[in-house]
Amino acid sequence: MKKIGREKLFIKTGPQNPRNGEGTFTRLPDGRILFGYTEYYGTSWDDHAIARICGIFSEDEGETWSNRVVLLEKDEKAENIMSPSLFVMKNGELGMVYLRKELAPDGEMLCMPLFRSSSDCGTTWSEAVWLTRQPGFYCSINDGVSVMENGRICVPYSAHGSAFPQPEGHLMASDDNGKSWQQLKIYRSPYVDEVGIGEPGFYAFPNGTQWSWFRTAYGNQYQSISTDGGKTWGPVIPNFCFTSPDSPMRVKKIHGRPHAVWNPQGFNCLSEATEMWRSPKRTPLVLAIGGENGEHFGLNGTTARNGGLIPFQKSCYLLEDDPANSYCYPSMLETGDGFLVAYYHSNGGEICLNATKITKVYLEELEG
Repeated sequence: MKKIGREKLFIKTGPQNPRNGEGTFTRLPDGRILFGYTEYYGTSWDDHAIARICGIFSEDEGETWSNRVVLLEKDEKAENIMSPSLFVMKNGELGMVYLRKELAPDGEMLCMPLFRSSSDCGTTWSEAVWLTRQPGFYCSINDGVSVMENGRICVPYSAHGSAFPQPEGHLMASDDNGKSWQQLKIYRSPYVDEVGIGEPGFYAFPNGTQWSWFRTAYGNQYQSISTDGGKTWGPVIPNFCFTSPDSPMRVKKIHGRPHAVWNPQGFNCLSEATEMWRSPKRTPLVLAIGGENGEHFGLNGTTARNGGLIPFQKSCYLLEDDPANSYCYPSMLETGDGFLVAYYHSNGGEICLNATKITKVYLEELEG
């Protein structure tokens, strides 16, 4: 498998900054690129530790980056804010969906998805709009929001906690630039266990097919397909192209085609080395490029039988393969000469949720 990509920035940790990650790219109306990410600024890297959302800007297609600025601080009651998704809405304003964590009076941690908008490229933000008011622990993955051609904003997230004994996937949407939200679909695991499905993604193809996929502990990304523009959905089943540990996948449209970045299954099921820490569970990090409408991405249930996955395998490239490190929570953005990929990089440490690396892939690397 050909290795591609050149490092452009490494956002390392330091004193009072134990973790930087869950990044998201967007192209601002003035042409600049904004990369937003979660910055932990206390002494703990834990998911619930104190954190805010910061950003850096590039004026040269990701070759160089500005000093970081704070995009949004948490409020006093929140434990943290994290996992942003940045996007430009049909009205030209910048939107952001992110997670806000707060400790409930009964001791349960609540994690709620919120939306804000900005008319000045992220300098100031509107008041927060809650995507749902039902208390729970919801996970909307970074860089996971899709804006469709008609302006509809689609936000996939998973629901966990005491209100959801088995984690399930939700698809929310707004048709008024984030002012109000409606639930379009609930997805559930085909199995009866406490694992369920988590951290979903969503992609709409030009032919009207819509694709939702989910992180699982079942050895693959699982998926549900709609062939009628989201009116009806097929069952939640494994995608045999995307073998995967319990780690999320990101898919973005790059130069007219879907590009997927994920961790293929990187460990032996008979080995004890199945945890994400200090193991190859989230190594390597691989890119796959599909056809315009998802051809060779396993949407039709293709298996390895009779070489059925060979076209998919030929579309794959290696981004990272050092077994001493782990990589996860990718984000992507098209540039004029290629595309940018950002992701967590364990940076030689024991925790994979550590630093963030921004890599640029040039179109010339994918030729031949």
